[in-house]
Amino acid sequence: MCGLFGYTRQSWYDTKKRQSATQLSEVLLLQEVKKVRNNHKKMGCEKMHGVMQPFLQDHGIKMGRDKFYFLLKEHGLQVRQKRHIARTTNSNHLYKRYPNIASDIELLSSGRLWVSDITYIRTIYGFVYLSLITDAYSRKIVGWSLWRDLTSTGALNALKMAVECETITDKLIHHSDRGIQYCCYDYVNYLKGSNIGISMTENGDPYENAIAERVNGILKKEYDLYDTFNDYNEALEAVKIAIDKYNNQRPHRSCNMLTPAIAHTKTGVLKKRWNKKKANTPTSEMQT
Repeated sequence: MCGLFGYTRQSWYDTKKRQSATQLSEVLLLQEVKKVRNNHKKMGCEKMHGVMQPFLQDHGIKMGRDKFYFLLKEHGLQVRQKRHIARTTNSNHLYKRYPNIASDIELLSSGRLWVSDITYIRTIYGFVYLSLITDAYSRKIVGWSLWRDLTSTGALNALKMAVECETITDKLIHHSDRGIQYCCYDYVNYLKGSNIGISMTENGDPYENAIAERVNGILKKEYDLYDTFNDYNEALEAVKIAIDKYNNQRPHRSCNMLTPAIAHTKTGVLKKRWNKKKANTPTSEMQT
């Protein structure tokens, strides 16, 4: 048969050996991917490929991102995204609204701009609400609070955590939507007392607070916070685990594929690793 097709027997055996080695490498890689997915069930392909680099190098496996993606797709390990929308912002109030002064800030270090938002978490007894404060430079969550209602207490608790844990400079600006939680006297007075500038969205457009919206989505889609929990305490534990993994283990495209905790220690421009033309239309796993 080898003679019929113009091959030597040695080349045929070499080909079989290479195929066997490739199959073994793929089996080992898939097993390792499944282990990582136990902690990061919704991590996208590109980030997973980055996390797997030490394993690939240790085992002498050469595999690019595209081949890695199709391997995961072939074995049903790609991530399918879901979209959920809930209203947590009430801008129909008489408190003062502040202008958007955050849109033109050049970010070259952490501690320059914080962005805030509130999202919901389901329990079998109803919704609880997660307030987040994220450093816009590093994408690190610097303050958070899970509260049982939409009063300003949850948002204020998140702000207090951020102020207590971070170094406050006189150039720091806090950016949020115009929800009543952020415009009320208690919240505004705490910002002013901490010497933090105040910025708010102006047109109700989510893109004016895109970083905060994006962090909400990552936590819920990739770390199962879309699930319905048995009670507040179970939801609280899930949030703690999700934020820890997000801050310390998940590489971020907007931070040169560094984790937010590492990016938080850097200075200078962080390279963006996403396609600007597709950034606003994430239709596949490879765009998240």
